Amino acid sequence: MKQEALLAGLHLLAILSLVVFLSSQAALCRMEWLNAAVVRRLARLDAIYGATAVAVLLTGIARTVWGMKGTDWYWHQPLLHVKVTLFVVIGLMSIKPTLTYRRWVKALDAGAGLPAETEVRATRRLVMIQAHLLMLIPIAAVMLARGVLTT
Repeated sequence: MKQEALLAGLHLLAILSLVVFLSSQAALCRMEWLNAAVVRRLARLDAIYGATAVAVLLTGIARTVWGMKGTDWYWHQPLLHVKVTLFVVIGLMSIKPTLTYRRWVKALDAGAGLPAETEVRATRRLVMIQAHLLMLIPIAAVMLARGVLTT
């Protein structure tokens, strides 16, 4: 029972960390707030966001392997597949903002200045879509925990 609680707590900690760093990107990626320091901060936040995504994935796998219900139970549940699919879609969507932030930093370092407003808006739109899709995962998690749609 202690192991299950520890695994759940670590997974929740990783999820909350991910939410913090994605939300921070959404808040800062606005033309009216953008300056050189914010561009660099966005790149750092995005790197931490990536690390927290890895932590969410690893703690989630740990829960399925070492948790009370076990791998066999989890991997036969449709809602787990919904959660994993959403997580993968969000991860794939995060690639473009990551590359964009890196390009912005390189441009700053080369003396090119800040990105165009249209590019900032497009990047923020992708971050916001990720944030909204992320909100669906806890709904699937609660339904999974409560036995909805279990096999």
